[in-house]
Amino acid sequence: MINTSSAKKTFNKLKGKAEKAVHRSLDQHVKLAVTGLSGSGKTAFITAIVKQLTSQADDINLPFFDVMQQKRHIATKIVPQQTLTIPTFGYSNALDALLPNEGDPQWPASTDRINTLRLAIKYQSGSGLRSHFAPQSTLYLDIIDYPGEWLLDLPMLEQTYQQWCTQQYALLLQKPRADKANAFLTALRGLDLNAPVDEHALSEIAKLYQALLVGLKKDTKLAMLQPGRMLIPGELQGAPLLLFFPVADCAAEIVPGSNLAHLQKRFNAYVREVVKPFYTQHFRHFDRQIVLVDVLSALNEGPETLHEQSAVIKQLLAHFNYGESSFIKRLFKPNVDKLLFAANKSDHISVEHHKDLALLLDSLVHEQTNQLKFDGVKIETMAMSSITATLPREVTEQGKQLNCIYGKPLGEQQWLTYLPPQPPSRLLSKSEWPSQGFEFLSFSPMPTPDKQLKHIRLDHVMQYLLGDKLT
Repeated sequence: MINTSSAKKTFNKLKGKAEKAVHRSLDQHVKLAVTGLSGSGKTAFITAIVKQLTSQADDINLPFFDVMQQKRHIATKIVPQQTLTIPTFGYSNALDALLPNEGDPQWPASTDRINTLRLAIKYQSGSGLRSHFAPQSTLYLDIIDYPGEWLLDLPMLEQTYQQWCTQQYALLLQKPRADKANAFLTALRGLDLNAPVDEHALSEIAKLYQALLVGLKKDTKLAMLQPGRMLIPGELQGAPLLLFFPVADCAAEIVPGSNLAHLQKRFNAYVREVVKPFYTQHFRHFDRQIVLVDVLSALNEGPETLHEQSAVIKQLLAHFNYGESSFIKRLFKPNVDKLLFAANKSDHISVEHHKDLALLLDSLVHEQTNQLKFDGVKIETMAMSSITATLPREVTEQGKQLNCIYGKPLGEQQWLTYLPPQPPSRLLSKSEWPSQGFEFLSFSPMPTPDKQLKHIRLDHVMQYLLGDKLT
C-alpha cells in the first residue's frame, strides 16, 4: 500500500531540487560567500549591499553597476530565507547603528553567530537565454554571515592534533605572542602529559589558553588564533569540547588514558563535531566569493602580522570549491567561478594611494591566485570601502597640495584633518620595513542627515560579482 504522505514529501523534495537546478541553469540564484577575518568589515559590507540595492538603487549612486547604469533595475527586496534553522541577518539593527535617529552613528556589532539573508533582485532582461522567456527576471542572492573567528578553524580539517600542536606552539614562542603567553606556558610546563587524566588541571590550563587568545584578539590583529570558538564560544561556552590547547612535545606514541590522550580526544571531537559540520553546511556550495581584508590594521601591527595574514588567507582559500562554472556544473556541482579580493576601508587613506593598497593586497595573495586562475577562476583585486567614514580634503602647506582625509578617529570626540602615510605597494620583508612602522587611524562612521550610506567602488564590486547574472 502506497504511503500518500511519504510520497508527497518525496515529490516536494524532488520538486525543490528541480527548481534549484533550473534557477542555477538560468543564473537565477547566486550564493555569495562574504569571507573575511575578524574586523574586516563583513557586517558593514552586507548592510551596505542591502541598503544600496533597496533604497539607494540608481545610476547616480551606482554608476558602474550596469543594471543601474542601463536603468534595467526594477526593485530589490529582502525575502524569506530558505534555511529556517539559521537566524536572519540583523539588517535593521545594523542600519540603526549606522543611521541613528539620535546620537552618534556607530559601526554595527560584530557577528557572534551564523546569519543568513536572501535578496530578490527584479530587473529587465536585456539579452541572453532568459530574455526569450520573459522581459523581466528575478535573481535570488543568498548571503551568509558568520564570525570571522570561526573561519580560522577551517585549516584544522587537514591537521592531526600533533600537527596542530607543532604549528601553534611554535607561534607562541614568537613575538608578539611570546610577550603575552607567559602565564599559559608556565602552567603548561607544570603539566605531566603522560600522567592519568586530571580534568581540573586541564580545565585550568585551557582557561589560561582561552584568556591568551582573547587578549591577543583584543590587542593585536593576528590572524591565526585557534580554536576560533574559544573567542566566540556561542552555545559551546564551558563545554568540555573546548578544553584543549597546544603542547610543546606531542609524542607520536600517546599513553592511553593520559592527559595528552585526553587533549587529543578533545581536539578530534572539536574538528569532527564543530569544524566539519560548519564547513559542510556553509562552505561547499558557493557560486561567488568576496574576501575582505583589513590590510591597514595589519600594517599597523608590523611585518609578522601582515605575513601571518597572508598565510592565513592562502590556507582558507584551500577549503572552497573553485573552478569554471559551466552550464552543467551549475546544475550538479556549483563552484566559485569569480573571486574578488577587496582591501576594505580605503577611505582611511588618501585617494592617490588606493592603487598602492590594491597592489599590496595582490602581492599578499598572488601565489594562491596563480593556481586558481589556472583552474579557470576569474580573479580581481581592488581597494574599496563599503561605507565611507571620511571625506577627502586638500590642504596647502608651504605651497604644496596635500591630499588629506577628514573624519572622527574611532573612540575620539574631535574631528581632524589627517595626512595618512603611504602604504607599500608590495609585501615588504622585515629588513625592508620602515623603522618608524606605519600608523593608520581608524574612524567612526560619519553622520548622514540624508540617511544615505556613501561608498567607494561598491558599484564596481557589485558589477564584478553580479553583473553577468543580471543581463
